[in-house]
Amino acid sequence: MNIPAFDESERKIIGKTDAMRGLASIPVFNAPCSVREAVRATYRREPIWQTFSANMKIMTPQICPDNVARAYCFEAQPFTPILGPVKDMFGIEWEYVPQVGGSMVRPGHPFAEDMEELLAKAQWPDIDSWDWEGSAKANNGVYFQPDTYNVIVFMNGWFERLISMMEFENALMALNDEDEQELIHQFFDKLTDLYIDILGRYIDTYDYLDGFSIHDDWGGQLDTFFPPALSREMIVPYMRRVTDYIHSRGLTAELHSCGQNLKQVPNYIEAGWDSWCPQAIVDSQKVYELYGDKILVGVDPKLDLTGKTDDEARQAARDYVDSFMQPGKPCLLHSYTLNLLTDAFWEELYVYSRKKGIEMAQA
Repeated sequence: MNIPAFDESERKIIGKTDAMRGLASIPVFNAPCSVREAVRATYRREPIWQTFSANMKIMTPQICPDNVARAYCFEAQPFTPILGPVKDMFGIEWEYVPQVGGSMVRPGHPFAEDMEELLAKAQWPDIDSWDWEGSAKANNGVYFQPDTYNVIVFMNGWFERLISMMEFENALMALNDEDEQELIHQFFDKLTDLYIDILGRYIDTYDYLDGFSIHDDWGGQLDTFFPPALSREMIVPYMRRVTDYIHSRGLTAELHSCGQNLKQVPNYIEAGWDSWCPQAIVDSQKVYELYGDKILVGVDPKLDLTGKTDDEARQAARDYVDSFMQPGKPCLLHSYTLNLLTDAFWEELYVYSRKKGIEMAQA
């Protein structure tokens, strides 16, 4: 790969990333290529400089009922969360909770209590009725841009879909119940067909789309919800069908999976996911050490530079790059403490990693 030589003019800040959820924005430097090209190179394991999870622009269009129901819509058209029950694509009602800024299914009234009831009652969405043409007209040339790495977030994966329809306890029991497992396979098989259809429509509808981030939470604060062998049998094959499809269309597939899921990473790899950015409760540096050559890991620097000198901040940036931008084993910087990092850190991170990217390309 031919990477341009570093020029001192690259130290100039030409913009900022979008600040989200109270976290600080990150400076964008005068690089020789777009952020989009740089993130693509990172996914190819040929990093040009150290890129961030924050470099990705996300879209969750209102055309998908799940996004509206979960009050999580990002696109060109403005969105205001709806108070009161809102139905997702399966007709399950979600309620927005202003105090937490998100939505949930009201507990105590599951759509189905077992898989037999779920399969009998499920009303499958008619995605042909969604206003694809109108959404394309509203967003194309407006929201995603050719110089940003553009990702559609897809809510409610496989286990999350079961939870929304059965509640957590029933969904977990069904996964472990041999009498229910064959029915779950039937449901997941048809669900995967649906998801592939929707993802294909997204790809055909929106310009400049680079990848997907698909949500399926598998763990809590202390541990994963189910043994790796169970998820390997019950969920991984369906995930693999989706990631294989995404890759066949030339896009990347990120798994968003909250929880203490370190022991599930081999399953994430087997399922074909290109990247995973774990929550702060997970030792992301350990994930990188164990699996960073097989899956692109969002690695938290675990730094608080408050009160540190610029020299100390620059050294911290160099240490991060040396540790986590290794040949054939790059990472995404993924920090829950962006507000605790400094301008000196960001500049040195860019410059030092940019020069290291040249060295690795020439090796």
